[in-house]
Amino acid sequence: MSRARQPPLVTGISPNEGAPWTKVTIRGENLGTGHNDLIGLSICGHNCLLTAEWMSASKIVCRVGPAKDDKGEIIVTTKSGGLGTSTVSFKLLKPERIGILDQSAVWVDELSYYDMRTDRNKGISPLSLRPANPLGIEIDKGKVPLKDLENMFPGMSGDFTSENFSATWYLMENHSSTSFEQLRVAVANLKKQASKKNEGSLAYVKGGLSTFFEAQDALAAIHQKLESDGTEKVEGSMTQRLEKVLNRASETADTLFQEVLGRKDKADSTRNALNVLQRFKFLFNLPLNIERNIQKGDYDVVINDYEKAKSLFGNTEVPVFKKVYSEVETRIEALRKLLLDKLLETPSTLHDQKRYIRYLSDLHAPGDPAWKCIVAQHKWILQLMQNCKENFIKEKKVGSVGLEMDRSSALNRISLPAPVKRGGSFQTPKDDSWHYKSPQQVRFVEKLSDVVISQLPNFWKLWISYVNGSLFSETGEKSGQVEKLKKNARQRQNDFKGMIEEVTRRLVQLVRGALLPSSLTELQLRQYGGWDTKTPLSGAWLTQVIHTIRLSHEALSALEIPNDLLQVIQDLLQDLRVHCLLTSLQHTEEDVKRLAEKEDWVVDNEGITSLPAQFEQCMVQMLQSLKEPMECKPGEINILNLDVVQDKACEQCVSIMKVFIKCLEQLSTKTDGDIDTSHLSVELSSPDLFGSIQEDFSSKPEQRLLIILSNCQYLERHTFLNLAEHLEKNGFTTAEKIIRVSIEALRQLDEYLFETYIEKKSDPIVGSLEPGIYAGYFDWKDCLPPTGVRSYLKEALVSIISVHAEVFTVSKELVPRVLSKIIEAVAEEMSRLMQCVSSFSKNGALQARLEICALRDAIEPYLTSESRSSFKQALEALPQLQSGTDKKLLEELLNKFKSSMKLQLNCFNPASFQPVKR
Repeated sequence: MSRARQPPLVTGISPNEGAPWTKVTIRGENLGTGHNDLIGLSICGHNCLLTAEWMSASKIVCRVGPAKDDKGEIIVTTKSGGLGTSTVSFKLLKPERIGILDQSAVWVDELSYYDMRTDRNKGISPLSLRPANPLGIEIDKGKVPLKDLENMFPGMSGDFTSENFSATWYLMENHSSTSFEQLRVAVANLKKQASKKNEGSLAYVKGGLSTFFEAQDALAAIHQKLESDGTEKVEGSMTQRLEKVLNRASETADTLFQEVLGRKDKADSTRNALNVLQRFKFLFNLPLNIERNIQKGDYDVVINDYEKAKSLFGNTEVPVFKKVYSEVETRIEALRKLLLDKLLETPSTLHDQKRYIRYLSDLHAPGDPAWKCIVAQHKWILQLMQNCKENFIKEKKVGSVGLEMDRSSALNRISLPAPVKRGGSFQTPKDDSWHYKSPQQVRFVEKLSDVVISQLPNFWKLWISYVNGSLFSETGEKSGQVEKLKKNARQRQNDFKGMIEEVTRRLVQLVRGALLPSSLTELQLRQYGGWDTKTPLSGAWLTQVIHTIRLSHEALSALEIPNDLLQVIQDLLQDLRVHCLLTSLQHTEEDVKRLAEKEDWVVDNEGITSLPAQFEQCMVQMLQSLKEPMECKPGEINILNLDVVQDKACEQCVSIMKVFIKCLEQLSTKTDGDIDTSHLSVELSSPDLFGSIQEDFSSKPEQRLLIILSNCQYLERHTFLNLAEHLEKNGFTTAEKIIRVSIEALRQLDEYLFETYIEKKSDPIVGSLEPGIYAGYFDWKDCLPPTGVRSYLKEALVSIISVHAEVFTVSKELVPRVLSKIIEAVAEEMSRLMQCVSSFSKNGALQARLEICALRDAIEPYLTSESRSSFKQALEALPQLQSGTDKKLLEELLNKFKSSMKLQLNCFNPASFQPVKR
């Protein structure tokens, strides 16, 4: 006969896993037409029909039985549909073994359990019903004899319920051959048991929640039934009978468990007594242990013991406990005071400070020890800085205090620079003792910076730890107390900011007192001044100070201290850089003043001495020494961009140039007695053609004038232009103005010296012309026919040649300039003399024309427009030659003159000696 319905199909089960007797809901299709139609239900191969409750054709509720298979299908069989199928499966979990004293929300099948008393080890107390295998893994009895174990662990026991239990003994006795993996499983079991024990009744309720609901439903149904019956108080009614059954069940259960529970209570009381005794022993020994551990410095042990005692006996009402605990509190209070004293001691390391603060925090010390430590450290740093200044001020001898500076100081660790190397007046000692010979103020700044750099980083780190809470908890754990302290720290941020500002301000003011006293008020000078400032520091030492302050600023910036707190140091650096610039310029001016003393009057083949080179070298060395202080580090500005500084630097540079020009002027006016001529000499690039003229060369003031004129010419054409380039490279934006003003002053000196020299040389020559012309009562109106150029003119030419030789020995380039000017004076005088003659005879006119033409032709290479004009005017004043005979005679006499003085006149030929081109 064919079935009218399709076979049952299970499509879902909830939950899809669980232990035996778990209540599940099965869902699917064609699960029967009613309870009587359901003839079979198996889960994982176990028949669950007995607990099945048919709800509808798509839903059945039942409990899973203790099946053999871990995972299997859900098969439903109905009369109308036959044997069904399943698209889902159920996973059966192994049941946890429940002891006879453990709580359980479902009925335990006692057949699958065993009597623990038959599996009890001999060492276990009969009062304990704990499992014989606490690790939950297979016991593997070893071959270690019991006597050997007793000898190895004297006074100990392998019984895990014993007060002297030894875990090593237990493992050697029961698990000597167990693998490491099995032991790891045992650890997991122990953790699981501990977590279950901690969960307590809540876990029990959660695990049996469905059972409680079922019990609630059953009780509600009974209550409803009884209310409908209305016979709960009638004798022999169902209510009375149910009550009697329940009472008998309760009495029977009490009888069954009375002995077991009694033994358990006795064991618990014994165990509690032992625990109380253990607590007594710890408490009574605690005061003495605290003393011993404090003496040993084991503060961690003391704190841990105190916390334990506080949790156990802090609120006790037992008089004996109270008395002992009050003694403990007395010792702890003394420890708090000791730790606070150690915390506030100076000097101390950051590690010790953190340690003591953490101890005091753990001991719940009153107030805020961390903040007290920060305040104490701040005062100590300020005191160190002030002491540093006072120690240097009190020094009676250079180096009595500062010479013993530690070479491994904080600044040296940051990288203290090598000794400053400068040339000229900026030269510092090159040997290793340079530091010990440094000025007092320089050593003070280094020592002061060392104090700040060695103390401020730890001070800042202490504050950071205070703010982020790591000062109170190494593990970073959050607690109410730590959060409260962090909140206090945040509220004190402005106070700490003020401390940092005070330290940096004190550093700056102390440095200003030593190096920039003019930048302080009178009141500040009394506190931070007191230095001997009669001898100002050189630019090299100021550069060293700037380097030291920059190192300090870099070290503090590396700590991520906000820039606004370090701005005062930047301002100090700016003022020091300006001071270094102006001081270097002033000292250079003083050095330049002394250059005149170094003039040796040795002329090279270019006609100059070493003085221009020395001046240029002095300026270049000064600019090199300013390279570091003028360099702009991060956060710094170019001080030459400041209008005030730029104007002062320009003014000072112009002053240096003018001082050097003044030196040249002074050298030109010195008398012979003022100059040491023992070392003077002249270097000539050509053979000594004028040995007789050169004799007693150095003793002539006119010769020194020529040397200085040559130097002036070289300065204008080369030195000043080189300096302009150097100044521009070093950021002097006013270099063009400096050089322009300097060249103007130099030209004024050059013009003055040139006029002086020309006056000295031309006056004798010009003055000798008129007496020479009229020597021997010569008269232009009455004279013999000319036979040649008269001697006065030859003497004038020889004098001009002498000037030529004198100038030539110094500077070939000066020759045209000097001779042209002298010849202008001679030509002008000749023109005047000719124009003053009232009348000429024929012979007189021819003689005059001969001498004027001879003079003009001899010095023709050096004629200027002015001298040509003068000669022209002189010739125009003479009567013109009428006859050819006169012209022929004039030509013959001129040729004769040129031939006889060819050697002398050869010096006037420019091709003979070409100037050396530079």
